[in-house]
Amino acid sequence: MNERIVSFVMSGGVGSRLWPLSREDNPKQFHDLSGDGSMLVKTLRRLTARPEGETPVFLIAAERHADRIRADLAGMDLRGGGALFEPAGRNTAAAVALATLRTLAGFGDSLVLVVPSDHEISTERQFWQSVEAGAPAARAGRLVVFGVKPTQPETGYGYIEVAGSKEGVFDVSRFVEKPDLATAQGYVDAGSFYWNTGIFLFRASVMRDAFKAHQPQIWEAVETAFKAATSDLSGLYMPLDLYSAIPSISIDYAIMERAEHIAMVPAGFRWNDLGSWQSLLDIGAADDHGNVILGDVVAIDCENSYIRSEGRLLSAIGLKDVAIVSTADATFVAPVSHSQNVKKIVEQLEKSGRLETRFTPAQDRVVEAGAWRHRVRHWLFEETLPLWSTYGVDERHGGFYEALGLDARPLMKPKRMRTLARQVYAFAVAKARGWDGPADRLIAHGIAFMAGKGRTQQGGFVRALNVDGGVADPVEDAYDHACVLLALAHAHMGGNPDALKLGQETFAFLDAHLEDSRMTGFLETPEGESERRSNPHMHLLEAFMAWYDATGDRTYLRRAARIVDLFRSHFFDPESWTLGEYFDTAWKPAAGERGAWTEPGHHFEWASLLVDFAARSGQEDLNGFARKLYASAIANGLNRATGLAYGAVSRDGIPLDGVSRSWPQTEAVKAAIALDRTGGPDMKPEIEERVGRLFRWHIDPAPTGLWIDRIDERGRSCATEVPASIFYHLVYALTQYLDCTADR
Repeated sequence: MNERIVSFVMSGGVGSRLWPLSREDNPKQFHDLSGDGSMLVKTLRRLTARPEGETPVFLIAAERHADRIRADLAGMDLRGGGALFEPAGRNTAAAVALATLRTLAGFGDSLVLVVPSDHEISTERQFWQSVEAGAPAARAGRLVVFGVKPTQPETGYGYIEVAGSKEGVFDVSRFVEKPDLATAQGYVDAGSFYWNTGIFLFRASVMRDAFKAHQPQIWEAVETAFKAATSDLSGLYMPLDLYSAIPSISIDYAIMERAEHIAMVPAGFRWNDLGSWQSLLDIGAADDHGNVILGDVVAIDCENSYIRSEGRLLSAIGLKDVAIVSTADATFVAPVSHSQNVKKIVEQLEKSGRLETRFTPAQDRVVEAGAWRHRVRHWLFEETLPLWSTYGVDERHGGFYEALGLDARPLMKPKRMRTLARQVYAFAVAKARGWDGPADRLIAHGIAFMAGKGRTQQGGFVRALNVDGGVADPVEDAYDHACVLLALAHAHMGGNPDALKLGQETFAFLDAHLEDSRMTGFLETPEGESERRSNPHMHLLEAFMAWYDATGDRTYLRRAARIVDLFRSHFFDPESWTLGEYFDTAWKPAAGERGAWTEPGHHFEWASLLVDFAARSGQEDLNGFARKLYASAIANGLNRATGLAYGAVSRDGIPLDGVSRSWPQTEAVKAAIALDRTGGPDMKPEIEERVGRLFRWHIDPAPTGLWIDRIDERGRSCATEVPASIFYHLVYALTQYLDCTADR
């Protein structure tokens, strides 16, 4: 009777060479690439089909795929085996050590067979014939690998060099990693090299001893995690803290390249690791012109090409020897002979934190909390801050440019005081979050221009300056002063020596010239205007709280409380849960359309500010107002085609401004983050959703470091420039996102 062979399938990889189809949440082994079932299921069936002898079959898989695994294993007889779940990927050395420990614990010193989950093998009979051919060497204490005679110079495979043979079993001279083309051709010509299938056969005690001799730290760490594992009906679960501490090394490097007396058995089966689009072209059902066509594809005059669409119509004309793979969110195009280099694309995407390598688009998918963190950090600190700290700075005349073109060239427009102040704010916040750029110089540069060119005789600030610093609009506007105060508060917290005194002078101007004598908020300008707005008051609330944070002086909190009282009594409509924008001098809604005008972006912005004020003042009932504002904006303020907030809607939810600008989407992120702190529903999925839409529509389609500011109702860009005023919104929202996901 044949000796027991305990089999283990390694299913923890991603298969990045088949991106964009294969991703972290849906790796290669779960795909049906040959038309007769997923690669994982086919592998498990192959192992359970051993003609003779006991063969328990185990699966070593990522815990994040546990639900998928349970579904795939349902009704499958694993001959007494089961699943072992890794909470974090630690490469193949850890997996092989885990297989060895599980065998020793449950089956003693049995033979162990370890196989990848994502290889195409011709027949079950040929596979087991090859395994049984290697069993005597494994019983005798040798580590056995299986090699395939190369048919062409392949750069995507590792190679095994062999020496002498005895009874069809070769001695292994060395293992070599994936070579370049010239080296691979030399291996083929030499005749002593085989492709490494990544299939291993050994006695459990022999692999244990090899680990103890060459990688004792890995063995000890895996053993510790294995002893602390928990189990249920679905499998064995390794503890995250212990398993994450295991060194991440491949079994080839950890053991096979170091151990002695390694044996190789030539595989008696056809083998393909389906590790490139070229390999799928080779095995696929081709048409009369040698093309493999899958999905909604129209191909005319194409030859020897792999063309696959996972959704949208894909059309191609006159292509030869090309791979085209299109999914809902990504398209890959390359000469099919170079398609395995897709890993270079994946590396670049991962470097910039793009989620297209991690998640497969799906309407019902909830992205894990913190999923956007890497992308957000990269975009902020590696893309947009470097751009705006250089191209956005007017080194000749002073201050910052009002806007850039989509080619990143400055536009010679008047410099609004609110924009100048917001740039100072953005660089101060970036410095506080660890940005290593010249924040102090930029803050001082901005304040010097604002104070040197923009002060009025009354001690306030003008509304706008010309590019060269001349006054373009001398009006002293409450909105601008709110932005100036906000910037100075953060500049002061960042250590700027001039910000405190300038802030005190600005408050003196505010009290003397912009405070309403009736003690009902603030005037738009010192001259007063027939119409009043809630928006400047919102930004004053923001500024007052910033000065409270900067100084600890509750005088500023009392100033903020007066704004909040206005919100309670006049701005908020309790029947429609909406926020008014325009009012007459008695704070009654303005006549006509302006009285019905509401902005979803301001709903979001007020929501986050109310939560912040509630935390500082103890007025917890404001959290309820914040939830109502958020709910109203989500229910009535979104374009259902894009999921983006409209510019404005009526109190009844009728779109009044159908353009979706970038800043309301940032405010939606802030509001979701704020509400997640109030003890209500879990907002983390909503946070990720809002960040995702911001990047999907406004950031990712734009040149590096810039954004698309305006999206029309049909989801088309209608932006002609990149306003610097939005930089503040982006930095504010995305740094808050980094803060709230800091532990992930």
